Amino acid sequence: MSQGENSGEGRTHHPLAIFFRGMAMGAADIVPGVSGGTIAFITGIYFRLLQAISAAPVAFFRQLVHGDFTGFWRSVDGTFLLTLLAGILTSIASLASLITWLLDQHPILIWSFFFGLIVASVWHVGQQVQRYVPGLLVPLVSGALFAWWVTTLPASELEPSGLAFLGAGALAICAMILPGISGSFLLLIIGMYTPVLSAIKGGEIVNLGIFMVGCLMGLLSVARLITLAFKYFHDTVLALLTGFMIGALVKVWPWQETLTWRINSHGEQVPLSQLPVTPDAWAALYGQEPLIGLAILMAMVGLILVVGLEIVGRKRSKT
Repeated sequence: MSQGENSGEGRTHHPLAIFFRGMAMGAADIVPGVSGGTIAFITGIYFRLLQAISAAPVAFFRQLVHGDFTGFWRSVDGTFLLTLLAGILTSIASLASLITWLLDQHPILIWSFFFGLIVASVWHVGQQVQRYVPGLLVPLVSGALFAWWVTTLPASELEPSGLAFLGAGALAICAMILPGISGSFLLLIIGMYTPVLSAIKGGEIVNLGIFMVGCLMGLLSVARLITLAFKYFHDTVLALLTGFMIGALVKVWPWQETLTWRINSHGEQVPLSQLPVTPDAWAALYGQEPLIGLAILMAMVGLILVVGLEIVGRKRSKT
């Protein structure tokens, strides 16, 4: 499946469908360990998004600078980008508190859902490979090892200054656009996850504005690079991204033993480093019911959701 084919199919999406995809991406980006890029990929808008972002710098100088706003808007697929962004922002603003509460009150069930989502995403992304050759094992394994290594990095604390918000935005958006790499998890590692989430909840306009500028800088710099990589190394990039998602499964495993703790900026004790364990081992450690049956059910819901989107996408493509 080529980039052009994906882009062409993307232009048939209804604006409301794009908005809901944006909401799904926003919800995913809030959760450390889940990538909004994964959601974009499995819902069939990933290549369209890359194409629109990659076109922005050239369109800015060729059209917008010369007053051709209509041409600029058409070149960057403006309606698509605006609708998607509205969905993302709506989701982040409305679901940040809810998802935080769900992860706190029902962590096993929520992480199980995301685990099933990512397992199905591995299958979906793997299907996009055009030619399966032994050489693809190298980027596949490399991606899995890299993602696993990222999940083992200890979290730290940065002083939430303007420069920190700028850098955090650039780093997070670069990760968010890659399936399998969680931007919010990288924010957690560098100690900016809580300040950014607090800025969203508290409506801190200045800090959020600086963060968005960082996002824009990172997005414009990395989107073109990813687009070129897909153009010339399509299967290799897909194998690498599949590896990223496989490695990320360690982070979203529902049963984790907390090895060390840290005090966040609100004075709350939160996990610093964790290790995946079996449900029985987790129950023995914490004296709680591991909820294996419900966890499997939630994982199946996530898996079926992705498979359902794949089936719908194929039917639309044939139509």
